[in-house]
Amino acid sequence: MEIKIKEAAQTYLANKITKDELVLLALDDGSNKFSNMGGSCTIGAKFQLVLVDQPENGYDQALANEQGLHFFTGKPELMYLTDGLALDFHNGFLILRDNSGILDSAVSITRYQAPTTAELKEKMMTDGVKNC
Repeated sequence: MEIKIKEAAQTYLANKITKDELVLLALDDGSNKFSNMGGSCTIGAKFQLVLVDQPENGYDQALANEQGLHFFTGKPELMYLTDGLALDFHNGFLILRDNSGILDSAVSITRYQAPTTAELKEKMMTDGVKNC
């Protein structure tokens, strides 16, 4: 699969992503270790770009792009993505779309750092207020 990174998104991402980093296009619906959100209202409608230093298990689906960035996604994400996948930037927001329309009008960027045990415990205690 291919992702087109439009010029406005290229400009926005230029100082956020280096050519050496791995970029994961991941769901942000509580279905993976990168997501702090969750609930039925976000399934397939919320995405994030996750920057990682090394390959991640389950994110082995390459997303070709003309910028030469190391973009990957996972099989669960593929069920929501179709041809014409593109990332744009407009009015301060990253926008993910494909031929079906806008998939997410506010894609976030996160640099992943594995949480500590204390952080995981805190997350379990507070996630209820973040879910829909």
